[in-house]
Amino acid sequence: MCIIKITSEYIEQKGGIEAYLDAQQHIGSLRFLTCGSVDDGKSTLIGRLLHDSSQICDDQLLTLRNDSKKYFGHSSNKLNLALLVDGLQDEREQGITIDVAYRYFSTQKRRFIIADAPGHEQYTRNMVTGASTSDLAILLIDARKGVREQTKRHSFICILLGIRYFIIVVNKMDLVDFSDNIFKKIQEDYLIFISKFVVDVKNYFIPLSALNGDNIIMRSRNMSWYDGKTLLDILENVDVMDLKDKLEVSHVLRFPVQYIIKHADLDFRGYAGTVASGKIQVGQLVKIFPSGIISKIDRIVTFNGDCQEAYVGESITLVLADDIDISRGDLIVDVNEELNIVYSAQVDIVWMSETELLVGQIFTIKVAGKKNRARVENIQYRINVSTFDRCITDSLSLNSIGLVDLVFDEPLMLDKYLDNRITGSFILIDTLSNNTVGAGMVRELSTKNCGKKNDVHADFELALNSLICRYYPHWGVRNLLKGK
Repeated sequence: MCIIKITSEYIEQKGGIEAYLDAQQHIGSLRFLTCGSVDDGKSTLIGRLLHDSSQICDDQLLTLRNDSKKYFGHSSNKLNLALLVDGLQDEREQGITIDVAYRYFSTQKRRFIIADAPGHEQYTRNMVTGASTSDLAILLIDARKGVREQTKRHSFICILLGIRYFIIVVNKMDLVDFSDNIFKKIQEDYLIFISKFVVDVKNYFIPLSALNGDNIIMRSRNMSWYDGKTLLDILENVDVMDLKDKLEVSHVLRFPVQYIIKHADLDFRGYAGTVASGKIQVGQLVKIFPSGIISKIDRIVTFNGDCQEAYVGESITLVLADDIDISRGDLIVDVNEELNIVYSAQVDIVWMSETELLVGQIFTIKVAGKKNRARVENIQYRINVSTFDRCITDSLSLNSIGLVDLVFDEPLMLDKYLDNRITGSFILIDTLSNNTVGAGMVRELSTKNCGKKNDVHADFELALNSLICRYYPHWGVRNLLKGK
């Protein structure tokens, strides 16, 4: 435990503000998610973490005291720590979390980015959003209620989205007299449930009371029978890369172009984005997808100036040696990489619309900034999140999860989701309303060229396509004559 209140005296001891900030740049970071059923205490837990680790400024604490009196009564001095996270008016009035709330805090060992996910089933889409960028999940279970359906649903979604580290927090132990038997029973029930998954996951179990702070920062005197670590101890020391390295995580270069930077006066043209996987270095030969043009990295520009190489997760701007026409959504890979160019894929879909997903529907999909059109070829099954049985169906309803075969209008460069979260996932967009209606994670790539029959075109189609590509390149239409 390394909780130190950052004061001017402390910064002076560390050699001044510049030395302190420089040291802060070199500590690691961890993104984690809090999830579980509604009213299990997720927001209160985060509020307690922020409060007990001295991360709340005096003015925020004063506001929290005033807000707490509105909900507890003006005579009460109790703090409603959930208000630190639940910022929406509806969230405060109903005492629930609706949208994903992100919070940041740090200790001497690590920086943390927390995603507080809603517990209601109807807000599953928001939970998926928070889980998609997290490396670890804190799964809360109410000690009075044990493992519930939403506990299973959130566990399944986290595993589906590639999370392999879980801290199972049995909360509200103060309401069950800090009973070790109840804690052990919940632990046993959850282990039986999680054993149904064939994937390798790491679980930590902690009994605590978020309301009172037991076993969060300090060990609880009320649960002397618990000899494990506190919650903060685990968060500071868990090595999420340990298990990742054992998985087939891709280390090949993937750089989706997010933005084109041009300065006419300075004759500068760069391609901005985040390294999705692997590393990139000056002088490296690269290939641009879909054009297939080869070039060389001339410069890597960052906020702090040029650098020689960049790694996964870093936001950079690339300058190529050649003046090439590159658009938003194009992908830069190493010249020696074998590209996974596919016309179809098996995809795990989390359906987020009240209108059912049906076979034959066509959607716009967005993969790492690039848009394409996809057709639902087949729905193989829907997962029952309570029993994990595969249910044969021809539709997916709101919040359902199922395995779906998709066929794309144009060839796409995809990876399996477990290899690469960025190029292995996408969102589905309704072509009429432009609403996001689903999230997809690629499970298997299909080598079957489902679009081959469409490569036979009439002369009129080829002439029209050529005309559009020549005079309306901003439409992004695939050139049917390319390579012929």
